Amino acid sequence: SQDPLGSFDPRDHVEGLLTEALATVRVPRGERRDRAAHLLEQVGLGPAVLSRHPHELSGGQRQRVAISRALATEPDILVCDEPVSALDVSIQAQVLDLLGDMQRQLAVSLLFISHDLGVIRHVTDDVVVMRHGRIVERGRTEDVFCSPQHPYTRELIGAIPVL
Repeated sequence: SQDPLGSFDPRDHVEGLLTEALATVRVPRGERRDRAAHLLEQVGLGPAVLSRHPHELSGGQRQRVAISRALATEPDILVCDEPVSALDVSIQAQVLDLLGDMQRQLAVSLLFISHDLGVIRHVTDDVVVMRHGRIVERGRTEDVFCSPQHPYTRELIGAIPVL
């Protein structure tokens, strides 16, 4: 989520957000708190976060809670829609590194949806370029970035700021 705060019940503590997700995959009630704490540890947050409300957390912490909630269901694929767009650059890198670590450790596939081509180039193996809801180009990320075939892809890549 671009800003997970909007998807969290503001009255709930982080523990409630995570145990609710664990309940959907039938984790026994007596195991949910420990599993929630473990999920937070996986994303670099301590169990003390369980008692906090989402609005008490930083943007990066909220994004980590959202990731832990998504991982609670042990998915095969995790859809990341603009996962770092609302974060500052240093936190973006931390969250992207975390997602990469989760991908390797949990053998979960990541599907990134983003307008930030720098992020896409950094984190993907394959890329699909869409325009007006239609695929205009697809291929290995480096191939598409180094030798774009479609005019729209060339336009997008040409618009990337260069330092």
